[in-house]
Amino acid sequence: MDVLTPEQRKKNMQNIKGKDTQIELILRRALWKKGYRYRKHYSVLPGKPDIALTKYKIAVFCDGEFFHGYDWEVLKPKLLKGNNGEFWVSKISRNRERDDEVNKQLLFLGWTVIRFWGNEIKKKPDECVRVIEEAIFDMKIGDDSYNEVLNV
Repeated sequence: MDVLTPEQRKKNMQNIKGKDTQIELILRRALWKKGYRYRKHYSVLPGKPDIALTKYKIAVFCDGEFFHGYDWEVLKPKLLKGNNGEFWVSKISRNRERDDEVNKQLLFLGWTVIRFWGNEIKKKPDECVRVIEEAIFDMKIGDDSYNEVLNV
């Protein structure tokens, strides 16, 4: 395992983007290619969804595995053993709580929330689009009770 100097680590962290990430671009391209139009980082909604299909009231989030705690029960003990472990556990725990809060707020507003993990988008973007299309189809057939959170 390579140990980074504080300067190297700082540079790495500064290069992590919050908007227009690779996974967002992949999913947006796939949706655009299928003819779906959307808003990016729609600030009118809680949590500023990465992609908002306003016509269908669908909010899509593209979650990175590290910062959103993918496989949290495995990741958490690893972080605690590493550098600055308490900080990272606290930060990621709060991110996960915030994700849940945003999901609830959007559901209350009548939006369907879909969350994809970054690796799912990278490996299977067409399946991610299919999940969104299924949500649209379910809405079109008049199932008003469809508002839910889809974690893929």
